[in-house]
Amino acid sequence: MKVLANLIMLKQLFCGLLLSVSISAFAAPSVEFETSQGNFTVELYPEKAPKTVANFLQYVKDGFYENTIFHRVINRFMIQGGGFERDLTEKNTREPIVNESNNGLLNEPGTIAMARTADPNSATAQFFVNLADNQFLNYASPDPEQIGYCVFGKVTSGFEVVQKIGLSPTTSVGRNADVPIKAITIKSVKLLAEVAK
Repeated sequence: MKVLANLIMLKQLFCGLLLSVSISAFAAPSVEFETSQGNFTVELYPEKAPKTVANFLQYVKDGFYENTIFHRVINRFMIQGGGFERDLTEKNTREPIVNESNNGLLNEPGTIAMARTADPNSATAQFFVNLADNQFLNYASPDPEQIGYCVFGKVTSGFEVVQKIGLSPTTSVGRNADVPIKAITIKSVKLLAEVAK
């Protein structure tokens, strides 16, 4: 009887261990960007930037990014989008989120980060994809001037599409600089099945 009880306890322990391993192995959601220049996929890091990823995914689920544009493009720096419609009308957003830049992730080529104003905690829906190793955007200290920009994911396929967008000729339109002359539309951003790490 005691042996049977021990076997049952071992089985429960093993099942619990297996469940925790499988949960941690499948905890990286990915999204696919469909753009007028082609598609690319981004893996998100909720364990590093939980509030940022939750905020971004809510905008994705709401269809917020559909038919927005990459409104700021600077070759060898970054491409920025997620806030303006084709006519450069800025979309209404939810409340800003806290800056999670002190998470160990760096603004390296292919990473996606939140765009914001001079206020460190002003990010809403806009994001940018780094085209270069932008170390000056990384977290250095909690000082507002050095807090950096929160990285929350990385392009895992289609980075050549991001680079192609980065080569777009740009102009100034009103107060907006570095606007692609030919509009680059984000047709949709879709949540894909969670992928194993």
